[in-house]
Amino acid sequence: MVKLRLKRCGRKQHATYRIVAIDVRSRREGRALRKVGFYDPINNQTYLNAPAIVYFLERGAQPTETVRDILKKSETVQKHLEAMEVFKRISSNLPPF
Repeated sequence: MVKLRLKRCGRKQHATYRIVAIDVRSRREGRALRKVGFYDPINNQTYLNAPAIVYFLERGAQPTETVRDILKKSETVQKHLEAMEVFKRISSNLPPF
């Protein structure tokens, strides 16, 4: 199973985090499948690769509680998820060729 979770980076007392897709059995600083974002709680900065996040969520990746809160605050990921749902509905109604 794959999870979207935080990977700690930065120096002492000034932590920054990468949002990564990683196997559940790996440790926190283990090898990630893919880096999908960045979060700096001190400067309150967030960078998210929305297409990559949607890709992993569609394939069953489970975000941790903290990552889920970060994704909820982000409007771009929500827009991508809504667009994918609309696309799936439209494409499922098309006749096969």
